[in-house]
Amino acid sequence: MLCVSGSNLVSVDFEIFGHVQGLYKEGLRLGLVGWVKNTYKGTVVGQVQGPANMVEEMKVWLSKEGSPTSRITRASFTNQRTIDKLELSGFKTRF
Repeated sequence: MLCVSGSNLVSVDFEIFGHVQGLYKEGLRLGLVGWVKNTYKGTVVGQVQGPANMVEEMKVWLSKEGSPTSRITRASFTNQRTIDKLELSGFKTRF
């Protein structure tokens, strides 16, 4: 069960360079919420929120692993902050 409040929640923005697949599935598997968007320059940007340890796991997955069809060349993480409660719900695609 995902804890939706407490001092252990974090939010982080990301930008992935390369080709990434399976981001939603991994986010949901880790119990995270967030959004993703493909950019015109060929990167994927987004934000994930959830328990700090799960967000850290997602950061490792985004920067080193990805799905079997992913080819990630670089991952950038910014604006990491502690949050009191989740500001998003579910995992969405933004256009």
